[in-house]
Amino acid sequence: MLDRLIGEARQRFGLDPAAGWQIVSAERLVATPLEPSRPLLVVPLAVLDDGAAPIDTLTEGAEDPLPGRHGPAGRDPVTLIGRLYPADHPIGRFAGEGTTVGALTAEDLAGPLYFAPVAPELAVAGPWSMPYIAARLRLPDGCPWDREQTHESLRKHLLEEAYEVYDALEAGATPALAEELGDLLLQVVLHAQLAAEAGVFDLADVQGAIARKIIRRHPHVFGDAVAESSSDVMRQWERIKAAERTERDGGEGGGEADGDDDRPRTGALDGISRSMPALAASQEMQERAAALGYDWPSIDGVLEKVAEELRELAEAPDDMNRREEFGDLLLVIVNVGRRLGIETESALRAANEKFRRRFGRIERMVAEREVAIRDLDFATLDALWDAAKAEERAT
Repeated sequence: MLDRLIGEARQRFGLDPAAGWQIVSAERLVATPLEPSRPLLVVPLAVLDDGAAPIDTLTEGAEDPLPGRHGPAGRDPVTLIGRLYPADHPIGRFAGEGTTVGALTAEDLAGPLYFAPVAPELAVAGPWSMPYIAARLRLPDGCPWDREQTHESLRKHLLEEAYEVYDALEAGATPALAEELGDLLLQVVLHAQLAAEAGVFDLADVQGAIARKIIRRHPHVFGDAVAESSSDVMRQWERIKAAERTERDGGEGGGEADGDDDRPRTGALDGISRSMPALAASQEMQERAAALGYDWPSIDGVLEKVAEELRELAEAPDDMNRREEFGDLLLVIVNVGRRLGIETESALRAANEKFRRRFGRIERMVAEREVAIRDLDFATLDALWDAAKAEERAT
């Protein structure tokens, strides 16, 4: 039966097996990594046995949807096809006239179907659509702006997109978050494209590197190790990373090179980017140090350290020392947040937003009095601040 269908698909629909193609049973559509830019032959198992496929078997008891395509209506093969293919894309029926993706029904899946390949730029939900688009933009007849870009020129865009994702995360899982994640993914794809043009690496290397790293650092999931708590995971994570650093250094230990070996040694904090926001970098450094055992036994010691740093700041003799002591105080404040399970960067952003809202209320109150803020004394402004707080709590 399958040989007959393949032969018919070659004659009626122009299937070229040499160009790469896919054969999937209708019952496994949602569990299979489909690539719309390759020809697809969907054949229900019952048809292969010369029977008729009951329609309800296509979703009842179906295998788990493929991760990454298991979102809305993940178990419905018709919905999945609609997400992967354009609505007007033609579908060939082996019995009767063809149909389109937009008109496809569950009844259609009871018989064999042929999906012609989609043009790469139209297979937008496939994993290779964006790499194709990035490569196309860089061609001589592509986009002048994209052709001019370098790793250096794209740096600011990467940060901008990362911050926009960070902001969108505040609302949780929303369509806006999906869009912002796409913008961030574009930056990854573009850098991979530039590197591929230079013959250094491509997107497959990026994907392979992170997948291998995650598997290696989760032996309690993909191996025989045991981790019963998040603390166990973090300690194990740091041990594995330390072993990776030692292997990368080609020797033992961390720190600077010694003896005749002029290769720099890497330490536990070396992978933290100096371009990170200072609060986030401070928290990451302290979390890594704590995972290696360098941590206060309880938060009481950290709070005592806050008081100590405050005293040293008050007693600093000059501007240079005050700057240093203020930095030390911020470092300890970050440690307090870490011990309380608070993401310091996020907490300060929330406080900034609260200040922005309340100061905006003060500006409106002052405008209603038809005076300028700078003409009011601090006591008046502080009273307005309290009124803004009360008004905010009442709403």
